[in-house]
Amino acid sequence: MNDFLSERKKRLDEFHQNIRKKNVQTTPTTIPDGLFVKCVNCGAAVYEKQVSSNHDLCPHCDYHFRMSATRRLSITVDQGSYQNLFGDIVSLNPLDMPDYEEKKAIANTLSGQPEAILTGTALIVRIKVAIAVMESAYMMGSMGSAVGEKLTRLIEHALDQGLPLIIFSASGGARMQEGLYSLMQMAKTASALRRFADAGLLFISVMTNPTTGGVAASFASLGDIIIAEQSSLIGFAGARVIKQTIKASLPEGFQTAEFQLEHGQVDLVCHRLELRKTLHKILKLHQGGRT
Repeated sequence: MNDFLSERKKRLDEFHQNIRKKNVQTTPTTIPDGLFVKCVNCGAAVYEKQVSSNHDLCPHCDYHFRMSATRRLSITVDQGSYQNLFGDIVSLNPLDMPDYEEKKAIANTLSGQPEAILTGTALIVRIKVAIAVMESAYMMGSMGSAVGEKLTRLIEHALDQGLPLIIFSASGGARMQEGLYSLMQMAKTASALRRFADAGLLFISVMTNPTTGGVAASFASLGDIIIAEQSSLIGFAGARVIKQTIKASLPEGFQTAEFQLEHGQVDLVCHRLELRKTLHKILKLHQGGRT
């Protein structure tokens, strides 16, 4: 009899517990947007603040996330030394392309910049340089007439002042909304760099993720020393387009920074945390900015 009563009591307790669970109202948990980011390399969901505090590096696989132009400057140049130049130059709409003005306004909001590049002078461990940093959040760092004009003026300023030149590239290529005006910037920047090279001055090109299209085919590939940041994609056309065009399989790791180093397209692949130190060493070896 005692066993029967004990078993009955146990079943009644379980029944009441189930009733209480059903009556409890639960509030769905919501995760705010931007709290986590997904690493495109290893697929891990990473706390955004953890990435930001780690120089935009994945804590699991060391993948280098894209970095804003202002943040790039903050980890590269001496604090408070950057002086902006030619900041009032912005692209117009020379071809009257529909929706181009709206796209530029959106890009301005997303990036916090009026154009896809920052140009100016700064100090790197007390060595003065002319420096340009492309902003990938502004229409994927596309090169329009304003980007080409700002770069050309910076190169000419570096030439006049005898300064070494550093350009951080991050671009999807020429800006299609400006047609031939954007393509002309390839020849324009290359011509300015030729005059710069003829004067024996030092140009360090730093390719970051991604450096493609007309930017890769012009000034980014004309450095006296070409550095590729680790995890960067570098090339002209996309791998899918090339594969469809030549009807052949592409080598493993095609267009990665490491692949480019193995095939002589860049001089060095550098980790983001080592870039400032590496630039300083190169500048010291070419003190005065001459090659």
